[in-house]
Amino acid sequence: MFLLPPLHSLSRFLLAGFLSCFLECAISLAADDILIADFEQASYVPWTVTGDAFGQGPATGTLPGQMLVDGFLGQKLCNSFVNGDDSTGLLVSPPVLLERDFISFLIGGGKNRELLALQLMIDNQVVRTATGTNETPGGSERLELQYWDVSQFKGKKVTFRILDQAKGSWGHINVDHIVQTNTMPKGNVQNAERSIDLTSRYIHIPIKNGAPKRVVSLLVDNKLIVRNDIELADGKPDWWAPMDVSSWQGKRGTFRVDKLHEDSAALSQIQQSNFIIDEDSMYREPLRGQFHFSPKRGWNNDPNGCVFCNGEYHLFFQHNPYGWAWGNMHWGHAVSKDLVHWEELGDKLLPDEMGPMFSGSAVVDWNNTSGLGKDGKPPLVLFYTAAGNPTTQCMAYSTDGRNFTKYSNNPVIKEVTGGNRDPKVIWHEPSKRWVMVLYVEWQKKHTAHFYTSENLKDWTLASIVNGDAPGGGYLFECPDFFELPVDGDASRKKWVLLGANSDYAIGDFDGKRFLPDATRLKGHRGRGFYAAQSFSDVPDGRRIFIGWWQTETKGMTFNQSMTVPLELGLKQTEDGPRLTFAPAKELQNLRAHTHEIVSSTPKELLQSPDSPNPLRDVSAELVELEIEFKPDSANRLLIKVRGVDIAYHADKQEIELAGHRASAPLVNGKQRLVILCDRTGIELFASDGLCYVPLPINVDPSNRQLAVATQNGNAIITSLNVYELQSAWIAR
Repeated sequence: MFLLPPLHSLSRFLLAGFLSCFLECAISLAADDILIADFEQASYVPWTVTGDAFGQGPATGTLPGQMLVDGFLGQKLCNSFVNGDDSTGLLVSPPVLLERDFISFLIGGGKNRELLALQLMIDNQVVRTATGTNETPGGSERLELQYWDVSQFKGKKVTFRILDQAKGSWGHINVDHIVQTNTMPKGNVQNAERSIDLTSRYIHIPIKNGAPKRVVSLLVDNKLIVRNDIELADGKPDWWAPMDVSSWQGKRGTFRVDKLHEDSAALSQIQQSNFIIDEDSMYREPLRGQFHFSPKRGWNNDPNGCVFCNGEYHLFFQHNPYGWAWGNMHWGHAVSKDLVHWEELGDKLLPDEMGPMFSGSAVVDWNNTSGLGKDGKPPLVLFYTAAGNPTTQCMAYSTDGRNFTKYSNNPVIKEVTGGNRDPKVIWHEPSKRWVMVLYVEWQKKHTAHFYTSENLKDWTLASIVNGDAPGGGYLFECPDFFELPVDGDASRKKWVLLGANSDYAIGDFDGKRFLPDATRLKGHRGRGFYAAQSFSDVPDGRRIFIGWWQTETKGMTFNQSMTVPLELGLKQTEDGPRLTFAPAKELQNLRAHTHEIVSSTPKELLQSPDSPNPLRDVSAELVELEIEFKPDSANRLLIKVRGVDIAYHADKQEIELAGHRASAPLVNGKQRLVILCDRTGIELFASDGLCYVPLPINVDPSNRQLAVATQNGNAIITSLNVYELQSAWIAR
């Protein structure tokens, strides 16, 4: 057991450059060390190579298709990812006389002692074995120091074998810098611990992006609270991840790390306070979207549990609080009264013995059919996938919208197959029942399973929709299901079933079976938009929709965001009813300054190349631009928004955004565009909402210019307005 003292002063443990070179120092050659192999030559000679996994010589770092490889010394290493994970091979050294007590080496890659290993051989017998650390998806390619005590074999001749006989995920091994030494290398301590009296709201955990993931457990009064895979900072952290421990104030907490280098300062750096570190600069970061939701710290992906309850919009979301990349799936939680200004409330569903908390939905049980309400308060009920083994569907509930309890009899639906996830629950008024739509990989097909329930606890399979049927293919992950009027006509409604990429089907639903009229219809027309979900119980009946927007923000303490809230509709077209997308009207509250360039009268005619730029006097960072025009003979109408090129191709009736094209037909001979530009991307709406193009782009912060022009023809502009928007974060 490894027990570090309580933290009294952070500076006490941080000597300048303390750990920047500890690995190099730990394995650098002392005067009496003997180098066996550093793999810096052009070939493996005098080692013998068989198979195709190792190539003809050492690799210069990362190979094609491989995650970043680091932690090796010099310019090269032994890397068996040549031709991918399915290649196999063997690398054998010439005989070596053992003259020292220890052999140290760097090793990484897949974990399999039988098929992926560095082996020490004496008389053709394996006497020592080492392997990598990765056996599940994710992980890190970083090489780490290991060593063997070989003092009992001194004076004998040995050979080294690097074995790769594994295929599939993590079917490769990385090795570097094999050394004989009489100095015991500094290595890893198993189950390193530090105990802390929890006196403040937050514990701050030091994070180093790209560092090896360590299993970090929090125990309170010797009871496991949560376990996460965290890229701990051994030295200076890139950022600090706050863990809210207010529920356990006054108790003794113990942080346990499965494996930690004995020189690591990770545990000693953990500190606590009632405030988040660097909170004063939060939401002002250079790549923080200013009117798109993103978490304070860490990674987000799918929106979950979107619901209106107690006068608030609740947005839950897939959250990794302790890393910049995907992992450690919690349900983060934020609320808003206006869909624009969000307050983050912390993580509500934490990984447990049933697995990480994957995506799901939420409903208000107004009639307390579940019996989970209290004192006349209807419960807010969350449905989520517990992604352990088995993968099951579970629920949690709250009567105050802040504190949630996991249902004691979880799961409510046992595993159907290993690919069942993302429950979407709705109330079906005509049948007076709850309906759950669940994505299931069933009989090697993408399907939606429809379940019904009278009490949210007991569910019966009602029907199965095959998303892989001819014309299908729209049902992969994160289903959503709702009813909309066509052209606003309440007497003519249709049901919409969507998959994670927003492709959808339209049809009828009787409470048990969905019968589609048309399938595999295209939803969004852009990129970086996934797993969107609509809000339940919106009081004015609108169907509000929000999606995961894949905005990469390197160098920040957070990563990814959400789109703006969208209003969905159904519009009758020649091909039948089709979904429309529009920015939620609440976003208009962010308009700080209006530039009315061209009103509905008079009309302005753009004639290329002589027409002056009507936006030449406008400069803005956060932009909403609305333009309505008739292309006339114009081949292209060109718009520049802060250096991003947008073009409407009249001949093909297509919109082009930063090189990405999408169909955008004219409506009654005109085109109307709405363009929203934030620091991390643009969302464009065309063709009365039939065309929605989200596109993550980190916009040039120095360019705030706007322009409109035509090419090869004329265009009549009937209206052109630019709104400078204020930040949703700073203005709250």
